[in-house]
Amino acid sequence: MPILLILGGTAGGAGGGFAVLKVMGTPSAKAKVTHEPEEPTAFVPTGAILAPIVANDGRLSGYASFEVQLEVPASKATEVTGKLPLFLNAVNMRTYRAPMAAGPDNVLPDLKVFRGVLMEAARESLGSDVKNAAVTNAAPS
Repeated sequence: MPILLILGGTAGGAGGGFAVLKVMGTPSAKAKVTHEPEEPTAFVPTGAILAPIVANDGRLSGYASFEVQLEVPASKATEVTGKLPLFLNAVNMRTYRAPMAAGPDNVLPDLKVFRGVLMEAARESLGSDVKNAAVTNAAPS
């Protein structure tokens, strides 16, 4: 009896799987995904960025110096390098309004907030060419 149950369960499971494949089709037949080769990227250094560290209540807690690199398509690296002054201006216009003070004394920068400021400034000044912003160094000034 146990052998018949095992054989019956196997046959029923296989039949159910076959029926699902017939009704739904195979995944490759349903969704033909075409992957275009991605363009290689390059990292463009922005130089040192001096940003104010502002607390949630609007008080200036100090300044921090950041080193940032922007990930862009390799073919756009020269163009982005030429527009860096516009990017740095956009960062400056946002950092004093973004409360990014962290830590018990509000003297440490919150890197997540700063990265958000960088990406927002990059979208405004450089367009959609910037794929990522990497903060490679942060130090209080």
